This record gives sequence, structure tokens and C-alpha cells, in this order.
Amino acid sequence: MAKFLVELLGCTLPEKGSSPRFEVRIWGHTDHFSERHGDKKSKKDMPQTPPFPGAFPTSGYNKNLYQTKEEAYGGLYYHDNSLVSGSLEALIQHLVPTVDYYPDRTYIFTFLLSSRLFIHPHELMSKVRQLCVEQQRLSDPQADKTRLRKIAPKVLQLLTEWTETFPYDFRDERMMRSLKELTHRLASGDELYRKAVQQVTQGLIRKLTALSQYEEALAKINATLTDRLAVLKAKPQSIQRDVLSLCSDPFTLAQQLTHIELERLSYIGPEEFIQAFGPKDPLDNDKSCFGGHKKAGNLQTYVEWFNRLSYLVATEICMAVKKKHRARVIEFFIDVARECFNIGNFNSLMAIISGMNMSPVSRLKKTWGKVKTAKFDILEHQMDPSSNFYNYRTALRGANQRSITAHSSREKIVIPFFSLLIKDIYFLNEGCANRLPSGHVNFEKFWELAKQVSEFMTWRQVECPFERDRKILQYLLTAPVFSEDALCLASYESEGPENTMEKDRWKSLRSSLLNRV
Repeated sequence: MAKFLVELLGCTLPEKGSSPRFEVRIWGHTDHFSERHGDKKSKKDMPQTPPFPGAFPTSGYNKNLYQTKEEAYGGLYYHDNSLVSGSLEALIQHLVPTVDYYPDRTYIFTFLLSSRLFIHPHELMSKVRQLCVEQQRLSDPQADKTRLRKIAPKVLQLLTEWTETFPYDFRDERMMRSLKELTHRLASGDELYRKAVQQVTQGLIRKLTALSQYEEALAKINATLTDRLAVLKAKPQSIQRDVLSLCSDPFTLAQQLTHIELERLSYIGPEEFIQAFGPKDPLDNDKSCFGGHKKAGNLQTYVEWFNRLSYLVATEICMAVKKKHRARVIEFFIDVARECFNIGNFNSLMAIISGMNMSPVSRLKKTWGKVKTAKFDILEHQMDPSSNFYNYRTALRGANQRSITAHSSREKIVIPFFSLLIKDIYFLNEGCANRLPSGHVNFEKFWELAKQVSEFMTWRQVECPFERDRKILQYLLTAPVFSEDALCLASYESEGPENTMEKDRWKSLRSSLLNRV
């Protein structure tokens, strides 16, 4: 089987003989971005924030953004009609609507996404509230009602976009306080605006409630997994049933994996890609806005799911006693991986491949001798890391195009190899300064970050069209998996050591693990 190695953020997608574990190292890395990854796209092709029918024209990216604003906001700079830099204060000013102006939606998304590298969201919200109140005289009881009717829908639209796209910002009580203060001023004296404010608030509460329920469900899964691991350590002979006894159809298992992938993707906030990498620019004197808070928890949970799936695949193979059964399990997972590829689930595909490339599995030569590896070789070729994952990126573009022109919900599924997506965003973030030597915010960089993150947002909104199988899902999420040492021991027990180094390793593992039991 072909050599398969991916270096990722100081981690290694396993060569045969190594662990598949991914870790998102978010501080202290020194690599530099050397090239743009993926296709070049103009800003007008950039996916928008969630659609609000009738609120915006669909023709043209720079409908409002690039009107002549340099005189009004002296801190903004343009090149070829594109905003390239500006002072933080001017960029904040550019976010706030007026009677005659509403910012372009891609600007709103890009600035709300990237501004957290310079200013905490609750501080930004406070500034937006202050600007709205001062500039539009919202604090004046005698304010022109006609003027209020013109500005209120625009401010509410901005708040709608913020709460819809970055709802997790509002888990901060300071954000909610500013939101309530501003919406109270907008809603005072007009029933129409009171209803609109209520809709914004109710939508936000629904999203935050769903997140809390998801976190509770994850906690229950982790508790169940801990309990089953404890039983396994106390009674090794009580190993769980294998996956083939539960599901013998590769397509069905690939569907259930896709359920898990899409659910976990859907809870990752776009801001987590930015917040995972704290400010590191030497010109940034501000401390990290995210210290002391778990600001990329859903992203980290998703990376951990990849690791779990890899270890589950290796466990299923290594725990089989008979060589014939091990070969059957390998062939089954090869078929599952192929179905994942056909669905567009590249993350599960890569996790399965990495599990089969772990040392305890890849060393089982007698077992592999009974496996038809042609299909596996094709899959490895598709995910080959050479030329910056050229084959995979080509397949991803094809899946994305299929999604754009899809006639069914199944065709809309695009689940990227997630750790590579993080790597792309990481290197873009690391390779470009947040501020220019002038001290201005480098907005060109943030256009690029927003393009990559907003594409992900399109993918995460797809609902899984497949029927759920609770038993299979429960097994995938909670079945105990072997540690790396336990996998090695099971591998040596299946096919004995072949050299002195392996014999010494085997003896050491037997002594440590069995004595521990």
C-alpha cells in the first residue's frame, strides 16, 4: 500500500507505524504561509451571511461598500476599488448604518469575524450601540420619528445578521446587556419595531438553547464512554460486540458517520476559526481577547471526533481474534470509506484511512495478505498529500460544484477534511500581519480569511438527508476504543513479533498492561 503521510500543524497523519492523532496547536507555532491554497475567487463570489429575503440586492459585491467614503471616514484606504486597510475606529464606523447608508453584507461578515483579533465582541457591541445612539440621536425623546423609522430597520438588520451569524458572542452577559439597551431604544414607541426586536431575541435564544442542549448531549456521551472504558479495564474479556454484528452494510454505516459529521459541523461557529489562533502579530500590543475562555470548543470537539473514529477503526480490526475476520473487517471499512467519498464525506474517509494506516494495523501482513487492496489504494491516491493535496482538492471542488447545482439534499453534502481546512486557515493567519507598518488593520488578509470561513458556513448548513439509526450512532459515539499501547499488544497477540525490537516491545506491553489490569 502506498506511503501516506501528511504533516499538519506539527502533527502527522499516520504513516504506517504512527498514530493518527490530530491536535490543533493554536499558540507557539512558527511556520509561515507560503502560498494561497485552493481556487482564487473574487469577493463577489464569496458566500454571503445567512440570507434575509428582500433585504439586499443580489447583483454586485460592492453595491454599498465602495461608494466614495474616504472623505466621510478618513481612516479607510482603497486599492482598485477594494478596501485594503483602515484604522480600527474607521472600520467600526463603517459597520454602523445611517439613514442613507447600509454596509455591504460581506463587509459585515468579514469585520465581525476578524475584528475579534483586535477588540472583544462585547466592546465592539458597546461601541456600535454608542455610535447608533449618538449619531442618530436615539437618546433624544424628541427625536424625529421619521428619521427613526428610516434608521431603525437598518440597525435591526445589522443586529439580525450579528445574532444569526455569530450567536455564540451573545453568551456573554455584556453582549446581551448592550443588545437589550439598543433594541429597547429602537422599539420604544413603535409596535412594528417591538415585534421585530422580539423576533431577533427569540431567534437568538433558540440558537443558544440548541447549543446548550448539544453540550449537554456531548457530556452524556462522554460520561457513557468513561463508564464503558472503566468496565473494559476491569473485565477485559467483556469487550464490546464488533461493528459487523451491528451493521454489515457499508453504505448504512457511511450514512450514520455523515449524521455525526454534519451535526458536529453545524455547531462550529465561524468565529472559532479566528479565536483558535490568538493575536500573535508583533505590532499587536493588545493581549489576547480570548484568554481564560474556551473559545474554540466546538472546533476542538470535532477534531477529537476524527481521532476517535481513527482509533475505533483500528480497534475493530485489532480486536478480531481470527485472521479471516480481521481481513473481513478491513475490507468492510474500505467499502465504508468508498461510500463516504461518494457521499462527499471526506473527513470520515480520511479518519478511516488513517486508522488503517496505524502501525498496529499496517504490520498485520498475514491479514493484509487476504485483503483485496485495489480499492484502498485508489482511496489513498485520492487523499494523497503530495502537491498540497492536489487530488483531494480537485475532488473537493467537484463535490462543491455538485452541491451548488444540487437537485437533492444528498447532493448538497460537502464535509471537508477538517484538519487540512484548519491548516489552510492557520497558515493564512500566520503568514500575513494583522496590522500594516502604518498601524492600520490589514483588511486584505481578512477578506481572504472570510472567503475560506464563509465557504465552510455554506457546507455546515446542510441537513443530513439519511435516516438515523440510533443503535449504530450510539455504538460509533460510545463504544470503547483501545489506547495506542493496547492496540499494539492486540496486534502482537494476533500476529507475533517479527524482530527483537518488536519482541521487547511485546514483553514490555504484556507486563505493563496485564499487571495494570
